[in-house]
Amino acid sequence: MKANDYGCPYGCPVEAALDVVGGRWKAVILFHLLDGTKRFGDLRRFLSKVTQRMLTLQLRQLEEDGVISRKVYAEVPPRVEYSLTEFGRTLEPILQAMLEWGEVYEKRIETGVSRNRRSPQVKGPLYPASDRRL
Repeated sequence: MKANDYGCPYGCPVEAALDVVGGRWKAVILFHLLDGTKRFGDLRRFLSKVTQRMLTLQLRQLEEDGVISRKVYAEVPPRVEYSLTEFGRTLEPILQAMLEWGEVYEKRIETGVSRNRRSPQVKGPLYPASDRRL
């Protein structure tokens, strides 16, 4: 099927979904927002490897896609909070499935069944095990 057969710029619905949650940080951002509203600084701490510029870009894209909402408080210093929209909450089962699949994949790496694609300088998971389950 051609992309225009769907009446949208995507080749298939999976491509449309990946456009929203694809990339290195978007799904991780969404995962951390599953348990409630977070300030920008909180997200920076959870995603310590992401640059401020990239985090800002990813948050803006998620907001444009209607998956998260951004609330700015007129305070000094400024306070900005991010939360999932009702539409964004529909991604919860997908994110939970990704979490479970990732745990299985990590075990495969530990046992040598799958190869570790991560840089040898990076030790441990991208986020602490205590933050994995909601």
